[in-house]
Amino acid sequence: MNHKGFVIYAAWTVMYALLFSSCTNSSGPSSLQSIPTAFGNIGQVVVVADDDVWEGAVGDTLQFYYSSAYLILPQPEPMLDLVHFTPEDLAKEPTRRELRNYIFVGNMNDEDSPTARMIKEDVGEAAIQEAKESGKRIPKVGKDKWARGQMTVYQFGFSEDELIQALKDNFDVIVNRIQKSDQDRVDATVYIGGENGSLNSLVRNKLGVKLRVPKDYSLALENDDIIWMRRETEESSSNILMKRLAYSDPKQLTKESIKAIRDSVGRYVSSELEDTYMKINDVDLPMFFEVKNLNKLYAVEARGIWEIENDYMGGPFVSYLVHNPKDNSLIFIDGFLHAPGKDKRNMMMMIEYVLQTVEAL
Repeated sequence: MNHKGFVIYAAWTVMYALLFSSCTNSSGPSSLQSIPTAFGNIGQVVVVADDDVWEGAVGDTLQFYYSSAYLILPQPEPMLDLVHFTPEDLAKEPTRRELRNYIFVGNMNDEDSPTARMIKEDVGEAAIQEAKESGKRIPKVGKDKWARGQMTVYQFGFSEDELIQALKDNFDVIVNRIQKSDQDRVDATVYIGGENGSLNSLVRNKLGVKLRVPKDYSLALENDDIIWMRRETEESSSNILMKRLAYSDPKQLTKESIKAIRDSVGRYVSSELEDTYMKINDVDLPMFFEVKNLNKLYAVEARGIWEIENDYMGGPFVSYLVHNPKDNSLIFIDGFLHAPGKDKRNMMMMIEYVLQTVEAL
């Protein structure tokens, strides 16, 4: 390329608030104790379950759903990184109780289950009995059980089949809750050096929207139509492309339209070879499309993989076409990554985080 190289988070909605109910961790550290700060990688989740639960159909369900592929990367990477501990494992090594995100999974009809006993202690017998009588298998959520900044989710049932169904039914809201729990970590990582004031001003003045551009991004290209910003390291290149368009027809906010816009903008990106340019590759992998709400702005999202025509380069992208009602314009904002041979999920998550800071002035 003409440079040496080239990572969702929506606000927690009322629906999720209703689906989750909170609980108090009576076994948490007292105010007189020194409370550690939770640590762990972005996207890492500890599953606390008995060995027979983890190794059986319940564990298979957890791994099938919660380790499903992150959309969309050239090589599959899991949505979440699951780590399994039993209650006995947690007791053996104190640092295992200081990670960020936990899902406790237990069959409350198993009176010999150490995990079920932990769930009953944390959630409370009254809440367990209420769930049994109502038939509702809504996850319970706690925080700071063993460390500051820690989240615990309790998913339980009263049979194996019931527990499997609850994990399936509550998958979306649990994943969203975990991602929300990781937001502060993502923000601190993305903006570790602060924001790039000059690029923030350029976006504001040229496109009429706000965007929090990280300090380590630099301007790669600016012309009448395009702003291209990028962050270069030895291992990867993270890129943001932006363009303003006049809005006149709802047909502009379609899958076909955002694909056409991205391919037209991709003409600005080439490799070092002649007659090369970036385009969407939706033959090897499909391009996914959905309607989004970004900071109260109507938007459509596309995600897939890009490639360089007439060269062997490619990677993941995510694009948004956002309607700005303040001036009745459309803002195209795209993030793409080039990181050959490297895991890309977390790097794409960080690019998405920046894109999703877009706001109307």
